[in-house]
Order: sequence, then structure tokens, then C-alpha cells
Amino acid sequence: MARILLIGGHGKVALLSEPLLVAAGHHVTAVIRNPRHEPAVRATGAEPLVADVETFDTEQLTNLVSGNDVVVWSAGAGGGDPERTFAVDRDAAIRSIDAAVAAGVRRYLMVSYFGAGPDHGVDPGDGFYAYAEAKAAADAHLQGSGLDYTILAPSALTLDEPTGRIDTTADAAASVSRADVAAVIAAAVLEPATIGRTIRFNAGSTPIAEAIRV
Repeated sequence: MARILLIGGHGKVALLSEPLLVAAGHHVTAVIRNPRHEPAVRATGAEPLVADVETFDTEQLTNLVSGNDVVVWSAGAGGGDPERTFAVDRDAAIRSIDAAVAAGVRRYLMVSYFGAGPDHGVDPGDGFYAYAEAKAAADAHLQGSGLDYTILAPSALTLDEPTGRIDTTADAAASVSRADVAAVIAAAVLEPATIGRTIRFNAGSTPIAEAIRV
């Protein structure tokens, strides 16, 4: 199985995906900023690693990702402060992509959102604008990196129970449970059919393993 470095290891989706990845036999190192989050991460079966990716330069991030088979980016500034949003969701994400290239870690999964892209359509006066711009830039950088990338783009996240089923065919965003997003991450990690793709998805009726291969 794979050695996975999951950046943003204490996020709601990350904490749900870590036990799934561990149960599948992967060795998961979960990067967190706050050492107080170590027990929660360790309880999932992942190995916590305290590092502030916002302040790490590319060389430091290269050392961080070296020795892994897969990088999963599930970090985020959490909105609110545009400056920090750009610092984490755009700049740190881009440095992590460059670090994966430098370290020879070919596989990279980016957790984005359904409407991400240069045509996101978010008004500059909207509080979501900085995040939309940051994700568009990071996703585009990943697409041009030459890595074996997958961009996972779920719609609005809910706390609903997992269904194990999604819809990757819809043109418009609806919603999907965080638990199903976590299951998509676990299913996509070593699925060759997801390489080079952006997979937008809502809750749906197609089993996840089948849906991500379409």
C-alpha cells in the first residue's frame, strides 16, 4: 500500500478520511499546525506531524513530502481573512505542488470545491471571492505541474450520514456529506482512472468506486 502525506490533517473531512485510508492498509502521516490536535489525529490511526505549511518554503515542504507516495491536500485557511486565505489556499498549496515535483512524489490529490476554476463567477465583493480565486490558482498550477494529479471537487458539505454513493454527472452543485467526501478521497488515492481529472460531485446514487472511474 501507499505512504500518504495528508496536509490539513485535523480538518473535518481529513479526520473522516484518515481511518478509511489506514483501514485500507496505507501509512498515513497527517500534517497539522496545532500540537493540541495530535491526540485526535492519532486516534484515527494516522501519525500526526506538526508543521506550519503556511510558513514553510518550498525547500522545507520538499523535505516534508519526501519519502511519501501520495500527497493529499485537504488544508485551508477557513475563510474570513483574505490575506491568510491566499497565503494558505493558494501560495502554500502551490509550494506543496512544487515540493512534490522536486521530491519525485508523483501522485497528488487536491481537495477543491465544485465551482472552482477561472470562471468561478464569484463577485469580488463577496466574502468567498478570495477562496474562489485561491483555489482556481492552485488547481491550475496542479494541472500544469506534470504530476499524476486528481482534483476532487465536492459541492456544499453536510454532516449527513455516509451513503457510499455520489453523482459525478451533474452540471450544478447541490450537496454531499463530508463522510462521503472522505470515502471518495480513500477510493481515489490509488485509482488510475482518476489521474488527470477534476471530479465534481454531489450526493447521488452511484457507488463511489464506480462513479470515480467514469
